Amino acid sequence: MDLQLKGKTVFITGASGGIGRALARAFADEGCNLALHANSNLEWLRQFISGQAWHDRTIAVQADITDAESIQQAMDAGVARFGKVDVCVANAGKWPMPDELLSEMPVERFADTIAVNLLGAAFTARAFMRQITPALQGAALTFIGSTAGRFGEAMHSDYSAGKAGLLGLVRSLKNEVVRLDPFARVNMVEPGWTVTEMAREALSTPGKLTHIAKTASLRQLARAVDIARAVVMLSSPAASRHITGEVITVAGGMEGRTLWQPDQIDEEAIRRRVNE
Repeated sequence: MDLQLKGKTVFITGASGGIGRALARAFADEGCNLALHANSNLEWLRQFISGQAWHDRTIAVQADITDAESIQQAMDAGVARFGKVDVCVANAGKWPMPDELLSEMPVERFADTIAVNLLGAAFTARAFMRQITPALQGAALTFIGSTAGRFGEAMHSDYSAGKAGLLGLVRSLKNEVVRLDPFARVNMVEPGWTVTEMAREALSTPGKLTHIAKTASLRQLARAVDIARAVVMLSSPAASRHITGEVITVAGGMEGRTLWQPDQIDEEAIRRRVNE
C-alpha cells in the first residue's frame, strides 16, 4: 500500500531516543524529509543522521521544548529547509527515577516532568500549527502518550498526570487544526511498556517483565518500531484520511489488571521477542 508520504516533511521531537530513532527510520523508509529534534543530545543525533542513507534529506534541530520560543525556532528551521512541515510527532518526554510517593516527591521534579511531557508537547503542537495553511491539504499531528495516562502509575504520578493531559489536547486540537487546514488531523499513540534506553533500568529489575506481561493479552513488551509503525499509519493520508481525535493503544492488550499468573510468563521468550 502506498501511504502517500513520499516527499512530505516530518518534524519529530526527542529523535535521539529509542522511539524517536525508530520514528525517524520509519518515516525515512517512506521517502519523507526529516527535521529531527534533540536538546542535550544534539551532537549524538547529528552523528546518527550522518550514518544514514537518508542524511541528505534530514536536518537536526535543537530546542528546549519547555520554552515555546525555542521550539518555535526549531520548527521554523524545518520550514526554512524544506518549505513546510506536513507531519509533526510530539514524542519527547521523560520518565524520572526513582520511584516516589507524591507526598515525598520534590515539587521541582513534579513541575519539571509536567513541563516536559505536557507543556513541551503543547508548545510543539503550537509551533506546528503556526505554520499550517490550507495548502498542506492534510497536516497530521500525533502525540506520544502512555498507558500510564490511562491506568495511572503508582510512584510516578508526575509522569501519569502529564501523559493524561495529552488526551485533552488531542480532543481540543482536532477541532482547532481544521480551521487552519480543513483536512488536518490530530491523534495520539499510547504505548505501554516499550523496550527503550529510558526503560531498560526499570526493566532489568528481577521479576519486572513478569509483573508487566501478566496484565497484557500478548504477554509481550513493545519494541520501538511497533510504536513508530502506528504513528506512520496515523500520519498517512492514505491509511488514516478520516481518523482524527483518536487514541491508538500499542500495549499488547494491556487492561490494567492481572491476566496471567507468574508461572505462565516466559521472561526469556519476552527478551528474545523484543530483540528480533
